[in-house]
Amino acid sequence: MTTADGEPIAAVTDATLEDIATHGIWRGAGLDINPSVLAVARALLAAVQGNAPAGTLPEELRDLVARVRERSGISLPRVPVTEEISLSAFAIKQNTPEPRPVVIVPAGWNPYGWLPFIAGYLSLAARGYHVLAYTPRGIGKPGLPYTSEGLIDVAGPNDWADGSKLIDHAQELFTPSKVGFLGLSYGSGISQLVAAHDEEDRVAAVAALSTWGNLATSLYDNGTRHVEAVKKLIEFTGGEEKDKFDEKTRGILKNFRDGQNLKAVVDWGNERSPETYVDRTNERGIPTFYSNTWHESLFPVREAIDVFEQLTVPKHLNLWIGDHGAPEGAGITGLVSGVAFPGLLTPMREAYAWLDHHLLGEANEVPGWPTVQSQVMFTYTTAPVIGGGRRITAPARREPLGSWSEATTGTETWYLSGGDDGDGTLSDKPSAGWSRSFTAGHETAATAMDAIMETGQKEWFGNPKPYRPDDFERTRLLLWSTEALTGGRRIRGNAKVRLAVRTEVGDAASLVAYLFDLAPDGSARIVTHEPYTATELRPGEDRTVQWPLQTAAYDLADGHRLALVVNSLDQLYAFTGTQDGTLTVGSPAGEEAVLELPLG
Repeated sequence: MTTADGEPIAAVTDATLEDIATHGIWRGAGLDINPSVLAVARALLAAVQGNAPAGTLPEELRDLVARVRERSGISLPRVPVTEEISLSAFAIKQNTPEPRPVVIVPAGWNPYGWLPFIAGYLSLAARGYHVLAYTPRGIGKPGLPYTSEGLIDVAGPNDWADGSKLIDHAQELFTPSKVGFLGLSYGSGISQLVAAHDEEDRVAAVAALSTWGNLATSLYDNGTRHVEAVKKLIEFTGGEEKDKFDEKTRGILKNFRDGQNLKAVVDWGNERSPETYVDRTNERGIPTFYSNTWHESLFPVREAIDVFEQLTVPKHLNLWIGDHGAPEGAGITGLVSGVAFPGLLTPMREAYAWLDHHLLGEANEVPGWPTVQSQVMFTYTTAPVIGGGRRITAPARREPLGSWSEATTGTETWYLSGGDDGDGTLSDKPSAGWSRSFTAGHETAATAMDAIMETGQKEWFGNPKPYRPDDFERTRLLLWSTEALTGGRRIRGNAKVRLAVRTEVGDAASLVAYLFDLAPDGSARIVTHEPYTATELRPGEDRTVQWPLQTAAYDLADGHRLALVVNSLDQLYAFTGTQDGTLTVGSPAGEEAVLELPLG
């Protein structure tokens, strides 16, 4: 027996679920969906339609399907949003005369549209919601039933209008008591934007998971283009770029890739940013739930926090270890409790609880939540597993905050020294008048991640990437470190770097700063990083530049050292400068090179 997309309906075994519990929803070096996730989704879809062979699902998922089928009807409508365009959808209607709220779920950016998160829709239905999930226009592989017509608008005005049309459809289909939106990734931004723009102000609550606050700064910040994130997204639409985007959007993408007319790129991104419309969200009082990750590779955490802090509505922010979609992925794709490590299903349970309080009126724990729950990196307990790697046995510590601004209670200044023949030091005394050089334009072993989402997903599952700073290529980067720090440090907030930069040729240079935790055994873990592109340089002249690194919550252990690395190229970002040119970093008097460390 096969599903609507012609794929076989495979039995969901312990091995299937263990694969998700070990590797998460992404597989490979990019945005490929784990085949086990698709296997669970196809089996669930067949089961709710009454087409699954006996024994296809484990007991917990079988019971979930039975509860939903007993109280609900399932349909796969296509929802017209213009005369020419209809969107693929999945609907669950509660069989009750009592008005119930509806949760509308715009799918994430993936070639299977709404399919991968069937388990999430069933979980919502089991809680008493009508559900209307849909694939945003243009997303999906041609010919698949989960694909929507039209061209991808990248969360633009067409997607806002489509969201309102989906509300219209939900009102006709369900006559709901309230309307809420839940979205992960692409769907999270669309959810916020529809809530801010729906002319009838019909959205009563939003849960935005692995979300962005400002798309422009997610893609282009500190003068640096985040080229790998955009490349991966374009590859993951389900078709060729020429077939998926209109001429204007293709022009924006070309400008971005070529590094030209970037103001137009920024304007385009700002139009698609919840931050641009935060006043509307505040005026409407829309309760808004955010989640993001410390090593987020698509929508860096700093911009999401900045926008969240501007919200004056009932709000909550969860900050998690890992990368895009990793914390919420297991819970929304059908991982059952028996194979979950402690805390694995918490991210989705809390998102559901938010909706339960604001849509169902449930008297649950939500009113007592702190505004922010910040999970401290790598404070989990792990144990080795057969076959390699580690498994979490106790979840990482979470710190409650009234706002993110409370996280940083002070700063500590570390001055960069010149170093003679080897690495430099970080000390508490200013050091001026020195300079150090390296060869620009090469990737190094000091890299933010091995692969977008894959490295951070491993962090979430208890396996942070190990680094060996002794192996860092000293001709292509510079390193400074402290002595062993008694008592360690509680790093909370945005570290900042200031230094002078000089080129011998050319008027621009890329710099990437990384902050590492160096253990006594010589191994290291990354705390945070951030690129910066200096422009309008004069060859042979120093220019002092400074920039903040990505936000972090990290406990440096007693006896560990802190290390700062600066190179010129990371696979995530565009390189600006002269390949094999010489970059010189210095510390002029009065503007000494410093690392400002946020403490909490």
